[in-house]
Amino acid sequence: MRALCWQGTGKVDVETVPDPEIIDQRDAILRVTSTAICGSDLHLYDGYIPTMQKGDILGHEFMGEVVEVGREVKNLTQGDRVVSAFSISCGNCFHCRRELWALCENSNPNWRMLATMFGFPGAALFGYSHLYGGYAGGQAEYVRVPFADIGLLPVPEDLDDEKVLFLSDVFPTGYMAAENCGIQSGDIVAIWGMGPVGQMAAVSALLLGADRVIAIDRFPERLRMAEEHSGAYAVNYEETDDLVEFLKELTGGRGPDSAIEAVGMEAHSTGPGGIYDRVKQTVRLETGRPTALRQAIQACRPGGTVSIPGVFGGVIDKMPMGAAFAKGLTFKMGQTHMPRYMRPLLDRIVQGQLDPSFIITHRLPLEQAPEAYKVFREKDDECIKVVLNPGP
Repeated sequence: MRALCWQGTGKVDVETVPDPEIIDQRDAILRVTSTAICGSDLHLYDGYIPTMQKGDILGHEFMGEVVEVGREVKNLTQGDRVVSAFSISCGNCFHCRRELWALCENSNPNWRMLATMFGFPGAALFGYSHLYGGYAGGQAEYVRVPFADIGLLPVPEDLDDEKVLFLSDVFPTGYMAAENCGIQSGDIVAIWGMGPVGQMAAVSALLLGADRVIAIDRFPERLRMAEEHSGAYAVNYEETDDLVEFLKELTGGRGPDSAIEAVGMEAHSTGPGGIYDRVKQTVRLETGRPTALRQAIQACRPGGTVSIPGVFGGVIDKMPMGAAFAKGLTFKMGQTHMPRYMRPLLDRIVQGQLDPSFIITHRLPLEQAPEAYKVFREKDDECIKVVLNPGP
């Protein structure tokens, strides 16, 4: 089959690799019909996630048709049309039984490696380094899905791929980020980073009762999208002298009720602080550039919540923890507990409450994935979300 393989920092290629096979009787094999490039894939592309190996197949946002199932998979049959969770959960361990699916203790065969880095094991992820299990990803013609009875959700035949594909990651991730805010009627939610997760967080915040969303970014096309689809008040942070003070002015001097940091470890910034973070990240004295997180903490109102769906991978510097403590902020973060959200959000799509496909700006065949990564990485051609078609 053809698959997109990591070759080193800044380099990916589409190669011919062996077809996947059933290894465990809870496996399924999918013929991938649609897959997408995620912002967190760029952390692999840029070389910030360790333990990648040349030839690793990328991609954790995908859906397709079941072509083979193991004997222990009782809820799926050949020919079913399904969307896959980006994380892999066993369904039986301490955390899975508590619906903390992203903290699964059994799915990652390299759990010791992850525990050495972070103190505890966690769920495996598709196509996301050997730190997270070394599983082949879904930017390919076929993919093996372990624990398929847990991670695959059947979808209606009358819904196009593009309407349901983002149940694989960004829609549940944005929704959980908004849910973590504990939104109450009348709340103002500020969101840093209006990429796909930020866009999904914005529409989810409205679904959950927010009165107003403030969208923060520097790319006009992302801000326009947020204005159009969530009625957000758009803020280009490069055009403000002091973003934190500007947000206070917008909210009557109090600050947003909740702050969602949807940027993660590669936040852009200018001035001495940006230079400091970039240099320290380059020489690996810190593993992330947390400008957006610092601002979220500083801007959020006293007693508010900072929700962090943005991916961080290690240690960061100069966090304003004194401000967080003094204001009594609540922090909620982490990988998305996918099976908790996939079916309820599918129901919202079926009911016509939301069509997540509005985030798609580029549709390309899998063979053009290397070029697509470059365009997405550089945000050329107003690129916000790329969907790849592995088919003929």
